[in-house]
Amino acid sequence: MQKATRQDTRAHNAQLIFRAIYGQDEISRADLARVTGLTRTTVSDVVSELLRDGLVAEVGLGKSVGGKPPILLSVVEDSRVLLGVDLANSEFRGALINLRGQICHRASLPVRERDGDAALNLVLELIQSLLSAATRPIAGIGIGTPGLMDPHKRIVRHAVNLDWRDLPLGDVLEQRFGLPVYIANDSQVAALGEQVFGEGRGAANLIVIKAGRGIGAGIILGGQLYYGDGFGAGEIGHVAVVEQGELCRCGNRGCLETVASSRAVVNQARLLARQDPGSIYNRLVSSYELIDTEVVLRALESGDEGTRAIIDRAGAYLGIAVAYLVGTLNVHRIVLAGSLARFGPALLEPVRREFRRRALGALTADTVVHLSNLGTDIVALGAAAQVLSNELGLM
Repeated sequence: MQKATRQDTRAHNAQLIFRAIYGQDEISRADLARVTGLTRTTVSDVVSELLRDGLVAEVGLGKSVGGKPPILLSVVEDSRVLLGVDLANSEFRGALINLRGQICHRASLPVRERDGDAALNLVLELIQSLLSAATRPIAGIGIGTPGLMDPHKRIVRHAVNLDWRDLPLGDVLEQRFGLPVYIANDSQVAALGEQVFGEGRGAANLIVIKAGRGIGAGIILGGQLYYGDGFGAGEIGHVAVVEQGELCRCGNRGCLETVASSRAVVNQARLLARQDPGSIYNRLVSSYELIDTEVVLRALESGDEGTRAIIDRAGAYLGIAVAYLVGTLNVHRIVLAGSLARFGPALLEPVRREFRRRALGALTADTVVHLSNLGTDIVALGAAAQVLSNELGLM
């Protein structure tokens, strides 16, 4: 084993101390020494560097325990900006995010069926527009991309919708913008967003099922993202759940995406509108092609029973996926995210019902399934969390 250098040790100590300060609203140097196990001299030296870099500030005095009151330290949340990008939708979205997950600026560009080099150029355009809007130093760029990818080599192995194969996206972006770049699958990134900035904050074990145009699960085990041997852990969208079902874009039949994705929900709503002239959809839109998830949501909120049945069916199939995941991993916190999560209790209730019906009772009793509160920002926030983790050592 290679011996750690003095520089490695200093970097490790700096990350350990910054992580301890980040985890508290305010903390003294003495308490930092106590929680990190480092000497007071080491803590003092590192804190001096953090103060000089502007990452940390002295914010007041704590309670005295017999001597001089201690000086309290806190993270300067706007000292750095994290650039997070979400490439998993019909529009590419990006945001500038401070160290506490507050979004300072958003930007988006419609994809309009662009793929290959045209899609890559759109990513470059989006990032450049975000960089131009930044007023603070940028710590790095995080990307959540659809498809199968190698997060260590930062290569997109295969993204069907974008027609990317073996694209060295990380190298391309780093060479173009001169900033650290971190990339993972959008569902995996969503799990990071939930763990760092959502209700799953600090969870050691967590599964986030992101259901939108595609369906995937981000899995965190022991506090770390689990990628799998081939980096495909959580690719549940292309597991068959319907025998001899509809042909999926992956080439198989009856995949989860064919019955529980936003595309499947919209297709079911369009079929309902065609079959029933009295359907609410024929009052909401002038053409079947205009039905999208926004229209389906309006129909659901109006109390339409046909729409509720469509969402119930999608939720039931997602519940099957949850049952398999819990039966395999026994993770107690499951979070639903993505565009389908907008359907709220109408989606959540059948997920819980089917999950409890299909999984072992001893496992379901301790498992909580709920909706993410991060909305459409979850991937951008998770992409930013990659930068926090790798550049500032917060995980």
